[in-house]
Order: sequence, then structure tokens, then C-alpha cells
Amino acid sequence: MRLLLLATPLLLAACQTENTSGAPGTSPDGFTGIAEGETIRFLGTEPFWGGTVKYDRLTYDTPENPEGETFPVKRFTGQGGLGFSGSLDSASFDMTVTPGDCSDGMSDRTYPFTVTLKIGEETRNGCAWTDAQPFDGPLTP
Repeated sequence: MRLLLLATPLLLAACQTENTSGAPGTSPDGFTGIAEGETIRFLGTEPFWGGTVKYDRLTYDTPENPEGETFPVKRFTGQGGLGFSGSLDSASFDMTVTPGDCSDGMSDRTYPFTVTLKIGEETRNGCAWTDAQPFDGPLTP
């Protein structure tokens, strides 16, 4: 738990940029680009992983566990995005979601958010979208 508390501020550091441009989705209170009740869908490759997060529940899935593992997370709002922290199989789980065009490298889709995921000591990068802010490209790549 102590490592989780130490890691979360480091992951959110990327989100904590000062908004001097009045960029969409930010306010003096932090990032507002994704409503609290929206479901965020995320994915990554090499290795393949993905899932959803809504409110304080996150489901993380892999090809080895397609049903996924659901666990509680805390949501943090920074100036440039969101952070989610919890524990997956006794390892710290910290994920940031920030605005920016993202490609999964395997389809012709462009996603509106980038994801940085840290499970224990391993860091992964991926993409995310919501129903209100969907990806551009084919439904079935």
C-alpha cells in the first residue's frame, strides 16, 4: 500500500501541468474532459490487455483472462487527465488517461486518449475512448 501511495503522485505528475491555454477539458479544479459516470474503455498491445473503468470499479482483462478481474480503484483528477489506482493480484495498479490522439498500431483506428499503465514494476502504454468520445475508424478492425 505504501508503494501505491508513493507511485500515484509520480504517475499523475504528467497530468499535473498548468493549464495556461484554456485547453478543452480542463478547469481550475482539474480535468473535466471525461464525466465521472462515463465508462472508459482502454486497450494495449504487446502484450494484449484491456478493460473498462466506471466510477470506482475497474475491470482488467487479458487473452489469458478474457472475463477479466474487477477491483476497486480510486479516481484522481489532474490538470491534464485522470488517474486510477488500486491493487491487482497483490500488485499496485496505477493508470493515467490523458487526451491525445492514440493509435493501437494494429488497426486503422484513432483513439482520443492515451493510457499509461503501471502494474507492479511493469509499465505499459495504450489507448482509450468513451461512448461520448469514441474512436475514429472501423468498428471491427
